[in-house]
Amino acid sequence: MLKITNAKTIDGRMIDLVTDKDKIISVTKSSEKNNDILGKQPGMNAHDYDDAKIAYHIHDSVYDRQIDAAGYMILPPFVDTHTHLDKTAVGMDWIVNALPPYLPAWVENERSHRDEIGIDPYRQACRLIERDLSYGTIAIRSHVDIDLEHGLRLLDGVMKAREDYKDKVHIELVAFPQSGLLVRLGTYELMSEALSMGADLVGGIDPANVDRDPKGGVDAIFRLAEKYDKPVDIHLHEPGHLGAFTMSLIIERTKAAGMEGRVTISHAFCLGYPEAGLAEPLIEKLADAKIAVTTGSQAYIKYVPSVLQLEDAGVLICGGNDNVRDMWSPYGTGDMLERAMLISMKNGLRRDDLLVRVLRMCSDNGARLLHLQDYGIAPGRDASFVLVRAQTAAECVAQAPKERIVFNHGKIMSV
Repeated sequence: MLKITNAKTIDGRMIDLVTDKDKIISVTKSSEKNNDILGKQPGMNAHDYDDAKIAYHIHDSVYDRQIDAAGYMILPPFVDTHTHLDKTAVGMDWIVNALPPYLPAWVENERSHRDEIGIDPYRQACRLIERDLSYGTIAIRSHVDIDLEHGLRLLDGVMKAREDYKDKVHIELVAFPQSGLLVRLGTYELMSEALSMGADLVGGIDPANVDRDPKGGVDAIFRLAEKYDKPVDIHLHEPGHLGAFTMSLIIERTKAAGMEGRVTISHAFCLGYPEAGLAEPLIEKLADAKIAVTTGSQAYIKYVPSVLQLEDAGVLICGGNDNVRDMWSPYGTGDMLERAMLISMKNGLRRDDLLVRVLRMCSDNGARLLHLQDYGIAPGRDASFVLVRAQTAAECVAQAPKERIVFNHGKIMSV
């Protein structure tokens, strides 16, 4: 058994924690021997925390190891709800980016040159997974390109990486028709094969801008979802009123298919456009249809949705790194604490309590989206958590400290 003492929780409580193999077996107030377990669940307030005590006693002599975590915060493990494991160039030579700021150019460049650059999907997925684990990420949702040039090869590589790391990280894979679902004949059939092969979700991209058929594109995505009984995660970069129109179609189709709670919209840039009355009714409808939103809130994107506006309206909003040093973007490290910082900065957040809300978007909220079992710092839960050298949870977000001790299913991953 392992005992950790004097760790500070997100809500500022000092705790001792005991793990046995891959489970947390007790959480007690620090420096109080034979105290009560604090059966805290994610999101509990202080009153609930006190009410959840269960008697438990362990003598110090039975521990195999003890760690004094004074000066460290204890955080739940991170969840990256939007990334691209098949694209990353982590560990490779620098890729010179001289492309115009135009999405079709990025898509065409990657599709045409990723092989000659040497981006092997299995190798690169493994490299990014290793990096994510070292930072404290326990679960990932990755989109994987499905196109005519590469067929199912990219998905096959990432699926092999997922299998290799299945005991360390939960990975969901989205079949992602980045070049369009309808505009390139044969892609729909490839998507069908990808879902039969083991992709977990149906992806999509800009039905109006890319497929030039907003209704047909949305219908095609949901036909696949209904045929294979899979959830949906759609990239929606479309701006302003065009994006709002497509989003309204997604909402209508979600409700018509009875898929409330099984649809995610990634990016949703249209919700950030500064036009009075554009975002508010859409956000209300997203909440009603239980459609989640993921965001990376990249600084180079002019308009991104307000994470607080979405959460205050009842929309499940989650953080994701998106591109991590690839042919689309030179930025990104894979660190979800850094991503929480970037989301906070892009949203103009400075108050400690608001930074903590963003931290939960990159941890607890992601765990809800990916339906993680036994998640959180409480007795009986999985022994995955991160000790971060910091005084407060807000400091963790604002500074993204690299001094961490990562626990993955009871094992120390990095010190």
